[in-house]
Amino acid sequence: MKNHVLKEIDRLPKLKLAVIGHIEWVTFLKVDQLPLAGEISHGNDCFEEAAGGAAVAAVQMARLINEPVDLITSLGKDIYGEKCYERLTKLGLNLKIAWREKPTRKGISLITKDGERAITVIGERLQPTSSDDLPWGDMKNYDGVFITATDKEGIRLASKARFVAATPRTGKITLRDSKVKINALIGSGIDPGEKINFDELSPKPDIYIATRGKSGGIVYPQKYNYKSIKPSSQEIDSYGCGDCFAGAVTTALSAKLNLDQAITMGAYCGAECSTHYGPY
Repeated sequence: MKNHVLKEIDRLPKLKLAVIGHIEWVTFLKVDQLPLAGEISHGNDCFEEAAGGAAVAAVQMARLINEPVDLITSLGKDIYGEKCYERLTKLGLNLKIAWREKPTRKGISLITKDGERAITVIGERLQPTSSDDLPWGDMKNYDGVFITATDKEGIRLASKARFVAATPRTGKITLRDSKVKINALIGSGIDPGEKINFDELSPKPDIYIATRGKSGGIVYPQKYNYKSIKPSSQEIDSYGCGDCFAGAVTTALSAKLNLDQAITMGAYCGAECSTHYGPY
C-alpha cells in the first residue's frame, strides 16, 4: 500500500494550490494522562509550533507537490504572529496575511503516551475576509483551494478556483449563506465541532467525507465506508491527522485523481502524521 501511494504522489502534476484559513501558535505538551477534575497531571517534553487547520493542511499540500503553497490567512501584530510567519515560510509556504491589531490565537495540545490528545485554544480565531487586501482576484488561477476559515463572500470569491474544498470548521451558517456548491466538504465525523448532517446541507457539496480516525470514514452521497491505513511506525500524536488527510485529498482531487485514489492518499498522509509529535 505504501509503495502504491508513494508512486501516486510522485506522479502528481505541477499544481497551483492555496489554503484560506486560520493559524494558531500551539504549545505541545506530553502528559501522563489527560486532565481529570480534581487531579494533578504531570507533563514533559514541551515545545511550541505554528499550527492550526490551515497551516497543517497547507504544509501537507506543499510537501506533496514539492512546491510552495499560498496560505491566505490573518495574524495578530504581535510576537506570535511574527513567529508563525517565520516558521511557516521555512516550511515551504507563501503567506498572504491580513494583519490584525488583535492578538494571534494560541493553543495548548496535551498528548498522552498512547497518542491521544486534547486541545484548548486561547483567544479569537483570526480569519481572512473578503474585505482584506488579499489576492482574491487571483482565485481563478488556482488548481485547488482548501478553506478552513473566511466569510461567506470569501467562499464565493474562492469558488472561482478550479477545485474548492472546505472543512465544516469554516462554519455551517457561513457555508450555507455563501450559497456556493463546493466540490468537497471534508471533516471529522466524530468531533462535535465538525460533525455535520449531509441531508441538512444546502447547497450540498459534490462530495462530503466524514472521517472517523482509525475507523476510516464515510463518503456521501454514496454512503460508502473507506478503511484507514496503518501507519509505518508507532502512533505518537494524533494532532493534525485530519488536516493532513484533508490537504492530501484536496491535492489529489485538484490533480484530477479519482476519489478512491484521493482518499487513499489522504488516509496515508493522515496516518503518517500520527508517527511524530506535532503536525510536521
